Amino acid sequence: MGISNRPQVHLENDRLRLTLLPGGGHIAAVELKKNGVNPLWDPPWETVDPSAYDPKAHPEFGSDVDARVLAGIAGHNLCFDIFGVPSEEEAAAGLGVHGEASSVDWEVESGDGWMQTKADLPLAGMQIVRRLELPRGSGRVDISETATNLAGIDRAVGWTQHATLGPPFLEKGETLFEASATRSKVIDGEFAPGADRFVSGAEFDWPLAPLAAGGLDDMRRALSVEVSGAFTTHLMDAGQDESFFAAYQPSTETLFGYVWNRRDFPWLGIWEENFSRQHSPWSGTTLTRGMEFGASPFPETRREAIERGRLFGERTIGWIPARSSVRADYALFICRVPPRDIPGFGSGMTLDELRRYADGES
Repeated sequence: MGISNRPQVHLENDRLRLTLLPGGGHIAAVELKKNGVNPLWDPPWETVDPSAYDPKAHPEFGSDVDARVLAGIAGHNLCFDIFGVPSEEEAAAGLGVHGEASSVDWEVESGDGWMQTKADLPLAGMQIVRRLELPRGSGRVDISETATNLAGIDRAVGWTQHATLGPPFLEKGETLFEASATRSKVIDGEFAPGADRFVSGAEFDWPLAPLAAGGLDDMRRALSVEVSGAFTTHLMDAGQDESFFAAYQPSTETLFGYVWNRRDFPWLGIWEENFSRQHSPWSGTTLTRGMEFGASPFPETRREAIERGRLFGERTIGWIPARSSVRADYALFICRVPPRDIPGFGSGMTLDELRRYADGES
């Protein structure tokens, strides 16, 4: 296991067990006790806590600005206060990919059915407090995050929940997906050199994405090609106050997903890594599908997100006013649902239908 050597804190009840890493604050695993399935990605390399990471002692993670976050990444990591790469000046000041939140140690308090974590972000001049609550008998974890701007100026921030799914839950050609998505766009330029799955910069309606090889792909089913990479962004339905994505693996009868307030996170980015990255630490060994809901459509610099302005009429970055706090609420859920009870999954459904499936766990 990529996180087996690291300090862990657990939140559990009779139905599920959540694993959090104080190093980086990652929700590393959510295990359904009924079948032992954890949908979240466990990296195929041994990870280390941010406080233990040293570029000279850990050359296996590379020397680029993403080395620190790759050294400790697992499952669901928080991208804050950028989503994407830092500017040259930010990198020179010590900021890495996806900001400080995933690359600092978090303080953890816990009690019966709850856990609260806190991180100070010195470069950003921010503080993040995250609270997780898991009632007895529930398959739902309610999460709230409060970001406080300690500076006397308004701040433009990237704020994205980088929830990454991996094997064995992520199964080629088998795992099914649903999302309250509408208009969509493929990231511009070359994303996976020599292995891009979709047409660069193409705009489309969810879920049919234009393939680089021709034709369309229904993104509600996990890919089945041998090697590829992709990043697409998806605007959440403005007609719904709550947004969601859900994933279902028929072989283990496991339903997993997240629900969040659209006003907080209007975008869902889908990142696919399908054995295309050959450099260390990837080494052509990784299959993932990141379901990344947040305030910005694409992983890019803060300046690029601001200059993008709007996409499909929606904002492309978040803001936290001077010396103020902003709170975002969301929830994850996991349950067992037999295929006979979820026949329409992967062909379009509403959040109300999804809730009935989750509430009807056998």
